[in-house]
Parts: sequence; C-alpha cells; structure tokens
Amino acid sequence: MMVRKNTKFAATTLAAMAVPTLALAHSGVSTTGFMQGFEHPISGLDHVLAMVLVGAFAFQLGGGAFWLLPPTFVLATAVGGGLGMMGMTIPLVESGIAMSVVILAAIVALDIKTSAGVAMGAASLFAIFHGHAHGAEMPENTGGAIYALGFVIATAVLTVGGIGLASLLHIAHEPSRRVIRQSVGGIAAIVGVGLLAGQL
Repeated sequence: MMVRKNTKFAATTLAAMAVPTLALAHSGVSTTGFMQGFEHPISGLDHVLAMVLVGAFAFQLGGGAFWLLPPTFVLATAVGGGLGMMGMTIPLVESGIAMSVVILAAIVALDIKTSAGVAMGAASLFAIFHGHAHGAEMPENTGGAIYALGFVIATAVLTVGGIGLASLLHIAHEPSRRVIRQSVGGIAAIVGVGLLAGQL
C-alpha cells in the first residue's frame, strides 16, 4: 500500500512540475534561459547521481523524511544557486559534489537509517554545493530567475525520479532487492570516488 501511495505521489509531482514548462511555452517568454538551467543538472553525471540518490534515500527512510527530504534538497539547491549567481565563493565545491555522491551512494547501498533532521541537514549541505555549481556557471545574458527555475525543476524531477526507481525496486523480493540496491549503490559510490579523485 505504501509503495502504491509513493508511486502515485511521484507521478503526481512529475505532472505538476511539467506545468511551468508548458506555461512558458505558451506565454511568449523565451525558454532559452529555462532550458539552459534545466540542462545543467541533467548533463552532469555527478548531479544526476546525487539527486536520484536523494530521492531513493527519502523513500528508504519513509515517514516524515519521505515528504520533507526532497523539497528541502530542492530548496537548498535554489539557495546555493543564488549564492553562485551572486558570485559568492564556496571552497571545494566540486569536491563537495563528488563527496555527496559517495556518501549518498553508501547510505542507499547499506540501507542506513537516520532521523529526518539529520537527513535534511546533510542533504541541504550537499544541495548547496550542487546549487552553487549551477548558479556560478549560468551563461552570460541569461535571466537569473528563469535560469534558476530551470535547474530547480530539473533537480526536483531527478529527485522524484529517484523515489520512483526506489519504489519499483521495493516491489522485488528482499534478497533480490538487497543485491540490486547494494550493486547500484556500490557502482554509484565508485563513480563518486573517481570524481573525487579527479579533484585532488
């Protein structure tokens, strides 16, 4: 029953997030800045992995964390993006992004449980790094608000996608579920370590 509710939530959220895109397409507003913002998270393997893993982590925790973790991560990404667009410097951003992949992958692979508060705090820290990278790399002559809308929606889509994938995995029998979770998490962690090594 929980899986069905979570899957319905993921589908509903994805549909709701499509509304701003459709509205832009019919409003006469240029979508160039929006698409540039939208493409930034989905074009980087580090961003994709972290955001999908956050969604999987939220599903894994369940309860209040299921509802609080994804929007907290998205909001913190927007804050980080704002800092990046303002030109504020955050040290070791790329290393922080790579480390977020390693830590989140390990959490998912090992099925680690934490309180909602701890999960939200960690996710917010990771999101600041990811968001800062989006904001700092905003192309010139691009509207900040429309660009931010793009990467915020992309972040939400990837996070909800992680919830959807985790809910599908939950349908599998426990031995298979554990093997798949550990394998996928392990591969993601290895990728994260490789990304981190590239920053050293």
